[in-house]
Amino acid sequence: MWQEIWITITKNKSRSVLTAFGVFWGMFMLVVMTGAGTALEHGIMGGLEGIATNSCYFAAGRTSIPYKGFRKDRRWDVKYEDYLAVKQTVKGIEYISPAIFNYGINTIKGDKTGSYTVAGYLPEFQYISTNRITQGRNVNDIDILQKRKVCLIGKKIYAEMFKPGENPIGQYIQVNGIYFQIIGVVERISSSMMSDPDQTIMMPLPTVQQIFNMGNIIHWITITAKSDVRVSAVQQQVSEILKKRNNIAPEDGTAVFAINIEEEFDMFRLLFIGISALIWIVGLGTLIAGGIGISNIMLVTVRERTKEIGIRRALGATPRNIIIQIMSESIVLTTMAGIAGLMFGVGVLQLVSAALSQSDGFFKNPQISFGVSIGALVILLVIGTVAGYMPARRAMRIKPIEAIREE
Repeated sequence: MWQEIWITITKNKSRSVLTAFGVFWGMFMLVVMTGAGTALEHGIMGGLEGIATNSCYFAAGRTSIPYKGFRKDRRWDVKYEDYLAVKQTVKGIEYISPAIFNYGINTIKGDKTGSYTVAGYLPEFQYISTNRITQGRNVNDIDILQKRKVCLIGKKIYAEMFKPGENPIGQYIQVNGIYFQIIGVVERISSSMMSDPDQTIMMPLPTVQQIFNMGNIIHWITITAKSDVRVSAVQQQVSEILKKRNNIAPEDGTAVFAINIEEEFDMFRLLFIGISALIWIVGLGTLIAGGIGISNIMLVTVRERTKEIGIRRALGATPRNIIIQIMSESIVLTTMAGIAGLMFGVGVLQLVSAALSQSDGFFKNPQISFGVSIGALVILLVIGTVAGYMPARRAMRIKPIEAIREE
């Protein structure tokens, strides 16, 4: 039977190729679009990797409403006491850490100089925004208590200040004219919203406050919510405390700047679900159009083979034999075209992935999963079966006597 199917398909090669091209193109487009959607998801979610999905970041904005004698459009600062009040009052918080930043700080190591960001934070910050410590250790509670002049340096700072393979742990760098002992090297997992960890010098928060004469001002309060608490509920409570302590109108919507990572993740999930649904709608539509093309060609083929089918019926072929023959031809043609489109699409994705392997953009590692590939092939088999059913039914209705007379 398979030899006969192959002979039938190759009998008119041009028609078979042109007919199969519709299915090939539909499968190719489905694979490429799915891979592109996956690459976009990898890029965006990769940018948030290392940031706790149940976290929220708070900073001072500008007031939009006059309140208690203060004019609108007033700038204000978050204080260390605000952090303590939030920590003691809001019960839904799991981890909390203030953070401060100074940008463009001159740094010297021997005869090498650079300009980097200095960040001050507490040990709890590592549970909110995680980075990979490749050498040494993180800031600990004793560093905070004793205001030690210690620091972690980013991977790029290490590459610019030290020789390849040199151990930086225990050595000193000069930051803003003051010597700090290096206790660790950090490698970025994600692009932080506040600074690039690869180019940041990280220190205990009290040390930065003292060295840079910042008093009790902090730039960010970062928190994570407990597993059974929504971040939005914690966000509302923290905002209310900050407004009350800094004479800001309760209804002021711009005075407290907040980034709710949980909401961002939820938004991205819905976005990717929508993109995936659109891709499958377009891809399946193209595949179905290709299947309709194959069905039409099979109808033409059945018409051309009317006499042959009549002779088969006269020699004892049952309607079931005729149906299986016609549907098998449709399924084989559809499957061959679909597998070719799948392989070609995967090849294109591999080439694009290799070209973007060093990219830091929002388009990374385009690929299609094995499960999606199998699902697409199953759908393709269904389309091929349906495409061959109508021509097979027409072939089954052919009467042997009338078919033999057909010219």
